Amino acid sequence: MEDSDELILGNIIKLTRSSEKKFKLGNFKGALDDKMKANLILKSKSCDKKIIEKYREELSSLYSSKFDLIFDHKLKIDEIKINKIVKMLESKSEEKLKKLDYKGAIKALRRAEKYISN
Repeated sequence: MEDSDELILGNIIKLTRSSEKKFKLGNFKGALDDKMKANLILKSKSCDKKIIEKYREELSSLYSSKFDLIFDHKLKIDEIKINKIVKMLESKSEEKLKKLDYKGAIKALRRAEKYISN
């Protein structure tokens, strides 16, 4: 069972890093596709709390910055508010996707991930 958890986590991290690379290269549709695949795996039944926690640690290293306003904001709000913000950003991403605004959609998803990172 441990091997399958490592495989799942490895796939999620690979997709997330691929998404970041594509985003930085300006391939917003490709970045969004990879991010959505990673989110599908995260929301599946095969993902447990241990995998999600390790994924959050990976996000923290991926999005670490000396000046991070989202990190500062997270320190002042509770978990319920964080979850509301994440849901709002995910729905905003879906709205942008419906309008074929791939850049806006991926930006909203990336911002949501910053709220769920450690």
